[in-house]
This record gives sequence, C-alpha cells and structure tokens, in this order.
Amino acid sequence: MIAVFLADGFEEIEALAVVDILRRADLCVKTIGVGTDTPTGAHAITVQADMPETALVLEKLEAVILPGGMPGTVNLENSETVQAAISYALQQDLPIGAICAAPSILGHKGALRGTKATCYPGFEEALQGAELFKGGVVHDRNITTAAGAGVAIDFALELVAQLVSPACASSIRSAIQCL
Repeated sequence: MIAVFLADGFEEIEALAVVDILRRADLCVKTIGVGTDTPTGAHAITVQADMPETALVLEKLEAVILPGGMPGTVNLENSETVQAAISYALQQDLPIGAICAAPSILGHKGALRGTKATCYPGFEEALQGAELFKGGVVHDRNITTAAGAGVAIDFALELVAQLVSPACASSIRSAIQCL
C-alpha cells in the first residue's frame, strides 16, 4: 500500500493530484487521515480519508508520500504515526515522496544527507545535508522531492516511473494531455 498522509492544512493539489495519478497507474493508494478522518486542506477543501492513522500497518507499506501545505507539514511532522512510517520506509529502503514544505520533515530526520533534493523556497535550510536544487522534481536514491503545487503532476509521474515504470508514466502523461 502507498500511504498518502493528509493532516489539516495539507496542500490539496499536491495530495489529490498525486493520489489521482498513482491510481491511474493501478497502484494501491490509501489516504491516511492524520489526527482526523476528514482533514481539511489549506484552501478549505475537506476530504474523507481512506483510513485513520490508527489503522496503518507499517509492514503493509510500499511507499510513503508527504504532501506539503501549511500547517499540514507541521501537523504531519508532529505525528508519531507519520514519523514511524518514514522511519520504516527508510529502514526498508521504500520509496518516499515529499513535496513543497514536506521535504523539511525528511531533512529534520537527517534522511536527506548526501541526497539531491528540492523544496518550496524558504525551506532549504531544513534540508540538512542535502545537495539542493531549485524548483521542479528531484529523484535520488529512493527519495523524490518537489518544489510545490505547480509541479504536482510531474512529481506524481516521477513517482509512477519509480514505482511502476517510465513507460507507464509516459503513457499516463500522454493520456492526461500533460504535454
């Protein structure tokens, strides 16, 4: 299962575009409500999470996705469940995706040391030990980071390329007319 964690204040585009694209790739994606079953995004869009964080079984994780947004990123970082999922993914070398402010969570954990990464402008200092890149989407080792909502589809397609295949990502890119 690919876990997309949603806490109050999440960036809607960064979360829901990723869920949409990953499901188009026929991946088992579950939104995980952090602190609530109905998280409300940074722009007042409320969604019903597929499951509460209390139901998460770490051993079923195939990947961890962290959308940004404020205060969503802070709420994710303060969650013991999210922290445990990240630690598990790191230990098992599972794919991890973080976009916008969320790469700061990985930086604070020391997970980006020696890794190429990007984030929303202003959060670079939190990416402790990373080789910083400006803008876009960056994949290094098992970690994919992205700058923000404007590259959410590219971020999701890179995740598909890593989780399924570049050909699958290319097919979805074409099907959704992302030219």
